[in-house]
Amino acid sequence: QVQLVESGGGLVQAGGSLRLSCAASGRTFSTYSMGWFRQAPGKEREFVAVINWSGGSTSYADSVKGRFAISRVNAKNTVYLQMNSLKPEDTAVYYCAAGGFGERTYEYQYWGQGTQVTVSS
Repeated sequence: QVQLVESGGGLVQAGGSLRLSCAASGRTFSTYSMGWFRQAPGKEREFVAVINWSGGSTSYADSVKGRFAISRVNAKNTVYLQMNSLKPEDTAVYYCAAGGFGERTYEYQYWGQGTQVTVSS
């Protein structure tokens, strides 16, 4: 069992930065790939980024490549999403998830409750 709690969301202006954190409980945290997904009103939940169990492999959605960076510190049971050069289109509820490495929601077993990110123009 893994429980996930996101934090760090908020309101920022376009071009600004924000860092999201996801704190995990469970002694097996380091064995999971960790992903970030987001969902805007009226839209499907979409993949943002993923990092494997060791942190040695990452993957990003085309829409955030070069702007976002995912990282993890297993000793702290925490995964991060650094978001730079934010755009209004990035506005969404952001979710962290634990599971197998991939870009689809069904590949993840555990989900946090989400944190709101709002980017104003």
